[in-house]
Amino acid sequence: MEFKLAKKDPHSKARAGEITTDHGKIQTPIFMPVGTAATVKAVHQRELAEDIKAQIILGNTYHLYLRPGLETIKLAGGLHKFNGWDKPILTDSGGYQVYSLTEVRKIKEEGVTFKSHIDGSKHLFTPENVMDIQRVIGADIIMAFDECTPYPCDYHYARRSIDMTHRWLKRCIKRFDETVPHYGYSQTLFPIVQGSVYKDLRIKSAEFIAAQNQQGNAIGGLSVGEPAEEMYAMTEVVCNILPEEKPRYLMGVGTPINLLENIALGIDMFDCVMPTRNGRNGMLFTRNGIINIKNEKWKNDFSPIDAESDLFSDLNYSKAYLRHLIHSKEILGAQIASLHNLHFYVWLVGQAREKIINGDFYDWKNKMVQVLGVKL
Repeated sequence: MEFKLAKKDPHSKARAGEITTDHGKIQTPIFMPVGTAATVKAVHQRELAEDIKAQIILGNTYHLYLRPGLETIKLAGGLHKFNGWDKPILTDSGGYQVYSLTEVRKIKEEGVTFKSHIDGSKHLFTPENVMDIQRVIGADIIMAFDECTPYPCDYHYARRSIDMTHRWLKRCIKRFDETVPHYGYSQTLFPIVQGSVYKDLRIKSAEFIAAQNQQGNAIGGLSVGEPAEEMYAMTEVVCNILPEEKPRYLMGVGTPINLLENIALGIDMFDCVMPTRNGRNGMLFTRNGIINIKNEKWKNDFSPIDAESDLFSDLNYSKAYLRHLIHSKEILGAQIASLHNLHFYVWLVGQAREKIINGDFYDWKNKMVQVLGVKL
């Protein structure tokens, strides 16, 4: 993997760059649609590539490990062959999913034992076997195994947690370095900065992660319910430490406003289930604000979902029609809403990149932030 900075914004820490992987280039800032179980819910791969213009998607190690299982993925020739996506893929390590299974997991120095949410079977994730699993899945960018602490989190627990995460990281790097990819193309390992919302812990973790000298770095544990102001404060602290010449990935974030504010702090990569999950439940993000399409006010509104978007310009998808589909629980409603929201997110970060290159990102960002949270 290679990363090149193209332009820096003169009034913020925003950057435009380009990541090159063996499956293609990724122009940053970038939003990565989440394909948890080898699929971005309700969206075809063709739509992702051609309509949404996604450049990279995510897979989830925990879910793919449990179903369809590593044997199937390996027989297929890796996740790219299995799901038919020939552009870059990133997999998370399963740390966040294990964190969310508080009732059915146990964390020790060796790793984490947990019960499958599918059949209750018992499993163990260690730094070593998570590297092995992600080698089999075959993503271009893979994540180190870490513990994602909750919010709020006791300071002493958070301190012990980052120490263990750092020990796990050393084991991840060792295993990664002594193994090779399965499918003839390269893979890149990203460590993850943790530390909850404690500045000194974030500094300690960021310094440790930077010292490992990997090709890219991630920031975790900042999409777990903390106030946005805490997220921005911790992101700023970490971005001041992580090396400028390597991509920075803020995991699991967030709203359109979150994306723009964190781009201004120096983040290059984002992912979040919000566009698809909220879309399936009737929330649409537009460049003029947020629409709850379930509301009565849209029942007889036959105007386009977003008049400024070119996504459905050749189709008669009105607000009234989409409202009808969502209320009727028609699958097409989930598809249209998901497509719309993903298209908006990818458009938004694309606009941010364009503004950074043109040198007027900061003023544009401030104006957009004023309208993106408005409820229409």
